[in-house]
Amino acid sequence: MIGLLAAGGVVGTAGLVAAPELTQAEQYSAEWWRDVLLDVPLRLAGLILIAVVTRYLLHKFINRMVRRTVEKEPPKAVLGSARAARIVFGGAGAYSERRALRAETMGSVLRSITTVLISAIAVVTALEMLGYAVGPVLASAGVLGVALGFGAQNLVKDFLAGSAMLLEDQYGVGDVVDMGHAVGTVEAVSLRITRLRSVDGTVWYVRNGEIVRVGNSSYGWSRALLDVHIPADADVSRAKRLLEEVVTDLAADERWSELILEPPEVWGVEDLTADGVLIRVVIKTKPLEQWGVARELRERIKRRFDAERLTLPVATESPAQAGGDPTNPPPASSGSAPPVIPPHEP
Repeated sequence: MIGLLAAGGVVGTAGLVAAPELTQAEQYSAEWWRDVLLDVPLRLAGLILIAVVTRYLLHKFINRMVRRTVEKEPPKAVLGSARAARIVFGGAGAYSERRALRAETMGSVLRSITTVLISAIAVVTALEMLGYAVGPVLASAGVLGVALGFGAQNLVKDFLAGSAMLLEDQYGVGDVVDMGHAVGTVEAVSLRITRLRSVDGTVWYVRNGEIVRVGNSSYGWSRALLDVHIPADADVSRAKRLLEEVVTDLAADERWSELILEPPEVWGVEDLTADGVLIRVVIKTKPLEQWGVARELRERIKRRFDAERLTLPVATESPAQAGGDPTNPPPASSGSAPPVIPPHEP
């Protein structure tokens, strides 16, 4: 009996010793399963899901704001006609095509910025979840950023100038601009460079940080400006009357009336020369339409003066408007800006 009790005590003691070892193994296996196979992967998956959803919502918000701006139309019902709305709100107002293009450009930039920021935050957070020390990484990135900032000052300057240009809406795609060394039609605008195409097909890439001044020939509205040269012995009053009739007929023409924003004006004698008299004619037009209107006006003036037997030595465009046509822009100049004759108000 005593032997049996002793044997049972030994077996019980052995069981008490072996049981904790099995429980500890099971506990280790459960912790490993939870921490390694479930905790970190699930947290990473949640992080990725949050980043994707956040990016989607921000892009959707940006696209909605851009779409509202692009699809906004002037209140034609209130003003009575589309032409009245165009005149009242102007070419650079809240309903213009320029504003729509600007909104699309800014929307593209904002989408890119949000994508980069969300991706950077997600990567740093994922490294921290995996157990890596992100402090030294961020410190190294800061030092590297400072070094790159000193080494890439021109690049930073280009981006800052491009951001200011977009915010101020100095020019946009389709505008005819004069940047000094490069003149032509704007084909693309980014934060770093502006791409122009000249009349001979040459493509110019201009860094935004190097742009000192810009002459925009198509911002908001344009003006066809002609100085009609008549002989010194011609009747000025008669010439002015004929010019007024010509511009009035042009504005009443259905084909050209949509391009003309205001009634044309004959300002009068602009200059007296040894060869004759210059009479200035001006027509306010839609952007980029001043050259076509000026060509039609020259042709009509020539026909009318020939019919009236009034000698017309030459009908030239004002130096202030010479060139600039998207099909015939002024030549690129390496010096200072060309002189501009201020308009003479009647």
